[in-house]
Amino acid sequence: MNSQSVQKQLATHHKASRKEIFGWAMFDFANQAYTTLIITVIFGVVFTRVIVGDGPDFRLGNLLWSLSLCLSYALVVFLAPVCGAIMDHAGAKKKFLFASYVLTIISTACLYFIMPGMIVLGMALIIISNFAYSMGEPFIAGFLPELGPPESLGKISGFGWALGYVGGLFSTGIVLLGLGGITESNFDNLRLTGPLAAIFFMLGAVPTFLWLKERRTAQKLNKPIAYIRSGYQRIRSTISDLPAYRDLAVFLVSLFFAMAGLYIIISFTFIYGDQIIGWEPRFQMLMFVLTQLTAAFGALLFGFLQDRIGAKTTFNITLGLWIVSIVMIYFTPIITSEVNKMLGLELEPQHTFLLVGCLAGTGLGSVQSCARTMVGMFTPQNRGAEFFGFWGMATKLAAIFGILGLGILQTLVGLQSAVLLCLLFFGLALTANFFVNEQRGRQAATDNSL
Repeated sequence: MNSQSVQKQLATHHKASRKEIFGWAMFDFANQAYTTLIITVIFGVVFTRVIVGDGPDFRLGNLLWSLSLCLSYALVVFLAPVCGAIMDHAGAKKKFLFASYVLTIISTACLYFIMPGMIVLGMALIIISNFAYSMGEPFIAGFLPELGPPESLGKISGFGWALGYVGGLFSTGIVLLGLGGITESNFDNLRLTGPLAAIFFMLGAVPTFLWLKERRTAQKLNKPIAYIRSGYQRIRSTISDLPAYRDLAVFLVSLFFAMAGLYIIISFTFIYGDQIIGWEPRFQMLMFVLTQLTAAFGALLFGFLQDRIGAKTTFNITLGLWIVSIVMIYFTPIITSEVNKMLGLELEPQHTFLLVGCLAGTGLGSVQSCARTMVGMFTPQNRGAEFFGFWGMATKLAAIFGILGLGILQTLVGLQSAVLLCLLFFGLALTANFFVNEQRGRQAATDNSL
């Protein structure tokens, strides 16, 4: 590739308008309603406590919840890379994004029909909706390298994650204020969570499809099967070219372990609060508000920080935050007892858990924002969807590994002890990331752009 072509590619980066960047970020705003309402805050608790209802320890419910999520992520692992390659070849990123958006909306709205005891149908809808939502993550991320130069991707990605947590705050605030607390007696109202999440996603993502541009020109093929064949050929080509992207490959290993731990937190935090901490409904709401605010703050703060001190260093800092947070989550009852003894207070574990949630929330958005930025920096301009397909594959493989591992482990030792598995994952992520050379990775992406 000659220097003139490189400069042409880099110049293209500067043409994304603020309106287009905002439209791109609005997809994060909109889809956060699904992950927050369905996966993290409400439906996970409803599924284990009401749909399955195997109290008092809910170990079967936790395991079936884990299996549902893992099966959906397995579908993503199988399809995301080839879809990314096809999108790059066919110039069809917006079409694929729209298809995942529509499927998420329909399957999420259908959660309204799930009643206590309808375990199989409940699992099926979670598998379908979470698959569609999860496919949309690498699809929308594939646009990131086109929105600005490498040195600006941290701010852009951080803005998207921050706006996403604002969307989660608004959507869940509206639902909880309108429907009431997450209790078994309130199940008839909580059934509306699915339709409300679907409506929020549907309306919130409209600016994305109006303002986000499809820049790549389609390469026409004669038959639909040819696109699939082309997709797999591009994947094989990418795998064979991995030595040229060694820092991306090493970072994906680090990302794998980081996301294994993070998906456990996303999928089980409110279940943990319900089953281990035994918090009251008002503390559920307060925890949600605090974590969304601190996550948005963390995404913005670390988004600006990574453009100044480097994405790798910032990613390491966020992993350190998570290691401290997991230790505090496990020792929450003991910390509460010791603080009461020293200061003569009468705090409850749910009070301490709120403080831990603030620390964890700060690292929540920043880890994901930094990861998306690093993949964007290490990605050639002409292979954004394909490489982010591999990003999606790595993160969902991590989700399967982490969530299924936690689900099985908690049946043996209980949920509180099983959460320490996250310590191992974040420690391995930190270790692997030390072998990433950020400047070399960025140069490889530039050298291999067309």
